[in-house]
Amino acid sequence: MTRWTPDPTFHPSPRDAANAPPEKLAYVAAFDRGARRPDAIVVLDTDPDSADYGQVVGWTDLPHRGDELHHFGWNACSSALCPTAPHPHVERRYLIVPGLRSSRINVLDTRPDPRQPRVVKVIGPEELAKRAGYSRPHTVHCGPDGIYLSALGGADGAEGPGGIAILDHTTFEVRGAWEADRGPQFLAYDVWWHLTQDVLVTSEWGTPSMIEDGIVGELLLARRYGHAIHFWDLATRRHVQRVDLGDQYQMPLELRPAHDPRRSHGFVGVVINVEDLSASVWLWHRDGDRWAVTKVIEIPAEPADPARLPELLKPFGAVPPLVTDIDLSVDDRFLYVSCWGTGELRQYDVSDPFHPVQTGSVRLGGIVARTPHPAAPDQPLSGGPQMVEVSRDGRRVYVSNSLYGAWDDQFYPDGVGAWLAKLDVDPQAGGLTADLRFFPHGEQFRGLRVHQTRLQGGDASSDSYCFP
Repeated sequence: MTRWTPDPTFHPSPRDAANAPPEKLAYVAAFDRGARRPDAIVVLDTDPDSADYGQVVGWTDLPHRGDELHHFGWNACSSALCPTAPHPHVERRYLIVPGLRSSRINVLDTRPDPRQPRVVKVIGPEELAKRAGYSRPHTVHCGPDGIYLSALGGADGAEGPGGIAILDHTTFEVRGAWEADRGPQFLAYDVWWHLTQDVLVTSEWGTPSMIEDGIVGELLLARRYGHAIHFWDLATRRHVQRVDLGDQYQMPLELRPAHDPRRSHGFVGVVINVEDLSASVWLWHRDGDRWAVTKVIEIPAEPADPARLPELLKPFGAVPPLVTDIDLSVDDRFLYVSCWGTGELRQYDVSDPFHPVQTGSVRLGGIVARTPHPAAPDQPLSGGPQMVEVSRDGRRVYVSNSLYGAWDDQFYPDGVGAWLAKLDVDPQAGGLTADLRFFPHGEQFRGLRVHQTRLQGGDASSDSYCFP
């Protein structure tokens, strides 16, 4: 008799995932802003007992130039154990790495050598366009029935609508567009779900022309970027409800649903309020038989000397927080909020999701502050905490400093550099402390900028679970 043994990095519940062994490696998307050389997946040693701790220990150049790596993810994860569409025979083995500018999708095999991932397939932009009708792939999530890939643009140069393409778990072929009925949805960005409740959620950024050369001030002030989130029936792939946050709340980006499948809430970060430059985090939740959103965190802009501000911000005399990523610990206890503009990572206790309590903060970089890392106190940092990744046990938080090439240049015109930091967490009381031994930066990244991090074996934003 043949016995299927699920991948040991798959876990039926968040509690099981939190008790898994710590990650030994981290995979980082790195890109060349000038497209003069290939982008790369960089491998970092995260084992504190290793002689190479905090160092680059692997490097894989991609086969083409001009991809601009951004978000990426695993081909399979704990959702493969969900009883509605079980796929326990698949492995968390391949990294699905889209190019946000090129619309190419690179597939990298992390075995047999996890430190040297190997490119095994490249899906060209023409295949994504022909089979799904999309371009500019953005977010990758491993679902129980396939790989979900959000995309910002339409096919053949069309600005939109953006949406979701589905890739096969094992062959990586583009199956097609996910939506059966998209209703009023046009703008796209992130996608997540409540699997056991047959609910899918999407957020909004902008079309390719609205984002590829930086923020367009006229569009921002005219409130033309996204300002709503959408709820869908996951089983029938049909749009159910659009919830508008108010058009002053521009760019609701990252979605973070509760990991506990019994809960019906999640958080979305909003980049900017055009009326006062503040940023915010909103809670989505049930309101009877409908969905509602409630603002639960507001972070004000910080006054600054206009002479120290980039051109876009000079008229305002303030630095906006620019919340561009959030992440929720696997136990649903702590929410991490990156303020890329002011150079701050905030930690909130969200045990009561309607009433978050701030429990920690670390300053690194910032448009004006340029706060150095304590491991290099004489070295001012550009950029700020941007992409955030939390370990499964919630004890470690990794942050990288680049947002998107054109936006980096707009807000940090003297250069954004490249750095990645690890912060240690007290899982009981909260609080954040920078790890002095883990600060890869500068030439370690060979002139590339660094964006998203994925952890070997999974992390807080990789997996979803069907058992509590």
